[in-house]
Amino acid sequence: MGLDIESSKKIVEEMLEAYPQKARKDRQKHYQVNTEDSKTCGTCALKSNIKSRPGVMTPRGCSYAGSKGVVWGPIKDMVHISHGPIGCGQYSWGTRRNYANGTLGIDNFTAMQVTSDFQETDIVFGGDKKLEVIMREITEMFPLAKGISVQSECPVGLIGDDIEAVSKKMAKELDMPIVPVRCEGFRGVSQSLGHHIANDAIRDFVMGRAELAETGPYDVNIIGDYNIGGDAWASRILLEEMGLRVIAQWSGDGTLNELEIAHKAKLNLIHCHRSMNYMVDHMEKAYGIPWMEYNFFGPTKTYESLRAIAALFDETIQENCEKLIAKYKPQMDAVIAKYKPRLENKKVLLMIGGLRSRHTVGAYEDLGMDIVASGYEFAHKDDYERTFPMMQEGSIIMDDPTAYELEELAQKLNVDLVGSGVKEKYVYHKMGVPFRQMHSWDYSGPYHGFDGFKIFAKDMDMTVNSPVWNLIPKKAKVQKEGASI
Repeated sequence: MGLDIESSKKIVEEMLEAYPQKARKDRQKHYQVNTEDSKTCGTCALKSNIKSRPGVMTPRGCSYAGSKGVVWGPIKDMVHISHGPIGCGQYSWGTRRNYANGTLGIDNFTAMQVTSDFQETDIVFGGDKKLEVIMREITEMFPLAKGISVQSECPVGLIGDDIEAVSKKMAKELDMPIVPVRCEGFRGVSQSLGHHIANDAIRDFVMGRAELAETGPYDVNIIGDYNIGGDAWASRILLEEMGLRVIAQWSGDGTLNELEIAHKAKLNLIHCHRSMNYMVDHMEKAYGIPWMEYNFFGPTKTYESLRAIAALFDETIQENCEKLIAKYKPQMDAVIAKYKPRLENKKVLLMIGGLRSRHTVGAYEDLGMDIVASGYEFAHKDDYERTFPMMQEGSIIMDDPTAYELEELAQKLNVDLVGSGVKEKYVYHKMGVPFRQMHSWDYSGPYHGFDGFKIFAKDMDMTVNSPVWNLIPKKAKVQKEGASI
């Protein structure tokens, strides 16, 4: 479906008219309508990775969320201390459905929350001594834990707790890796800086600290896959069936040892470029390991990625790749034949944290759906430069959109589906607009690979074509005197 460039520009202009002049001028910088020039040249005039405007509701998270919730939290055999008041620890209790093998509380701690539970006295006198006590208790309670990370919250940075000194002292006393991560939530403009800080901590404290007994020419790492609903497992099946050996997979279902031996791989395969590009850049410079970004959403992009990966190896892997595609293609064709007639020409608006606003485009297009607008919470300019060529002409591309803007776009574009995070989900349900929670797959998944596409297609059909939406008029508003819901 071709979108009209001028109509899209008009929609953006009308939407932003609600703001005062200064705010409107600022928010205009975060929108760009895709044209032939921006598609082919990757011309990005969009402003990104800058502070959200005070007074508007942003969907972003903080630096702590980027480190604890994304990079370190899914490392399953380490205990991750949320150092600070209870609020951040409580809010990040559990996971984004980062599946992990093992027994919870024995050799898998991903769904557990350990916090130093700061009180007023800790703010006044500091929490260093308390942190030492907690670390000793962890080794007593969880003897199979391989290490500890300290995820610092905002007050810790404000009062100046020396988590580095405590970690160094206790690592020696307890004879285990203890990693201090300076990820106070106020640092940076979004969770993106938390990813960077967490990557630097991996580099400084664990990378290259162990050796792999046997190495081979087909050893690869899966990096930046958080195993939401089993995504990394679905991807790993394909890589290993093609003849590659995955020696490290992180963070999802990852271990401390995998972080330590990852430098022995021959190739880094990075899924979430935004959260882990710092690490693959470092590994390329320090260890000479090349890397490539891959996309296993939808059969078209999966075929392309598998062939691109195989091209970096010998003829054996390349032949295995073609056999693999030939094996699964009939299954994928059958899925498309079943669901495309039900989803074709349905309009989709996406606003997802990191890479998925561009990576999932191919999967929707395989089902005949049209992405009319897409954006990120915390992307950088290089993310948008990758996005423009993937989007159709006339589509709206946005950075850090506010709650108001998303609601207006959904209505003005008359979309059939919104894919975003849990903070947005129930607003659209009340509006009568079908919604998929695309941060953790709405309690479904996996969505990666060939197994994942079967589930993805079914979920999109189930959401868009559910009869429940006929009972809720789109854009429905319940008016009361002096208030609206």
